[in-house]
Amino acid sequence: MEGGFIISQKKRKRSISIQFYVTEDEHEAIQQRMEEVGTNNMSAFIRKQALNGYVLHVDLSPVQELVTLQRYCSNNLNQVAIHANTYGIQPQEINALQKDYEALWEPLSDLLKQLAKITAL
Repeated sequence: MEGGFIISQKKRKRSISIQFYVTEDEHEAIQQRMEEVGTNNMSAFIRKQALNGYVLHVDLSPVQELVTLQRYCSNNLNQVAIHANTYGIQPQEINALQKDYEALWEPLSDLLKQLAKITAL
């Protein structure tokens, strides 16, 4: 090859090349992370992240089931309210159902917020 260098694959410690594409925003984010850790070698940085970094996979199917159950509860509460308005029911019963609903929703809402923070990392 004229004017170029040919590096023997035997001399390379790493002989397999991996290439991928990123968006401009992703590239800027990678550059920013590299600055944060104080490196200019993108290959070394990405290799280190791929080998030693972690990927967080959260199985949200139980939470999704809770949300579905919560929706059913909300629908049931609405049906009871319609029945109460149509045929009459003691206001204390409606208040008790509303308190139960709030007691269910508050912890679930807190859990969803915490999961959102974790998965945003």
